[in-house]
Amino acid sequence: MPDSGVPVESFLSDNCPPMGIYETLYAFRDSFGSFMGEKGTHPWSQGFPLTTPLEKFGGPPLPSSVEVTWQDRFYPKAWGHPDLREAISGYYNDQYGSKVEPENVMVFAGGRPGIFTVLAFLKSHVQVRIGNIEWPAYLDILEQTDTDFQIVPFTKENGFHPSNEEYFDRSGLNAKTSLMPIISNPQNPSGQTRWGDELRDLIRLAESSKNGILLDEAYEMFHSPSVSGIQFVEDLDNSNVFIAGACTKGLQSPGIRIGWIVSSKKNIETLSNFSSFGMGGVSHPSQHYAVKLLEPGRVTKARKAVENHYNWQRERYGKAFEEMGLGVFTGDGGFYHWLELPEGMTSSELNKRLFKHGAAILCATDCDMARPHSKDPSYESPYSRFFRFSFGPLLPETFDSDIELFQGVFEDYRKEIQN
Repeated sequence: MPDSGVPVESFLSDNCPPMGIYETLYAFRDSFGSFMGEKGTHPWSQGFPLTTPLEKFGGPPLPSSVEVTWQDRFYPKAWGHPDLREAISGYYNDQYGSKVEPENVMVFAGGRPGIFTVLAFLKSHVQVRIGNIEWPAYLDILEQTDTDFQIVPFTKENGFHPSNEEYFDRSGLNAKTSLMPIISNPQNPSGQTRWGDELRDLIRLAESSKNGILLDEAYEMFHSPSVSGIQFVEDLDNSNVFIAGACTKGLQSPGIRIGWIVSSKKNIETLSNFSSFGMGGVSHPSQHYAVKLLEPGRVTKARKAVENHYNWQRERYGKAFEEMGLGVFTGDGGFYHWLELPEGMTSSELNKRLFKHGAAILCATDCDMARPHSKDPSYESPYSRFFRFSFGPLLPETFDSDIELFQGVFEDYRKEIQN
């Protein structure tokens, strides 16, 4: 028995803070009295899509059930169910003219476990490059996997869209160092998107000697046209190209927790070896559901509906923000707006005011890959006036009330600092 009144020290690391968005969610709960997503809240900070059919734009129904047989109660295969690996490879080949084989696919319980696993097993001579502004969880994953990384600047001057060459610049590197950029495309949080010739050139660089890439394509369908680097990969099995995909966003099913990595057969073998002892495979019912989502006829309709619905939402929210006087630096992909407040205002102070009305945004400081992982209060991020506004989960009919609420809080804050 432990000594009475003496706290027992945890054996687990103290260096495991929650991802930035969760800190926002906890702060919101403490202020508003309930969690974001519950009735009466406005989920502008949240990174999930609508999970109902996009009927206005001809979206297909979402599967309502899957059959579970006695065989599904066996342990799942470490690399994924054969039917789902076949469906994923077929999807890329049908939509992008690629030559992905089922053996090039590894199934995970969502996209982020796949990204975590790739970084956990990187060799020590591989250096990661990552944009100054990216999805908040990347920093947590990089820190927890003890991955060596360098920052690529994201600024208003470069349109929050660094060149491909900046990610692969070898200045100052020794001959033994290999480079692997991590890029979300379309980008989270800015919506900046590499496609066409620019994406082709990015993949060409990634397939060059001593180079690779981890391309996170969670928002692949949220662009016109849909984009995937796999379209331009010339020799997947002789490369270190890693494509991360998921059912989370475009397939509107974050709750089933299905994601994947597409890479060379050698890399997939390493990832599946880890799964054999570290993950144990992924739920069969979830994988069966994903197969239904990826049925060719269905997925073609879904892609077009997602593209049209979110283009429409991006345009009308963007116009409203511009009319308010916000700086709008959003690209043409994803389901976020990347916004800047006027001088004298900060996104963290705006958030405190929004909390009182059941709303929240994601402060750009949480997306700052240069911030200290422990959130050192003395660190001053250059992005304190920027924030991400998500229209991903917003119903079309809430547009007017969303804008009215946001504008009211924003204008009150602006008047306050002007007095």
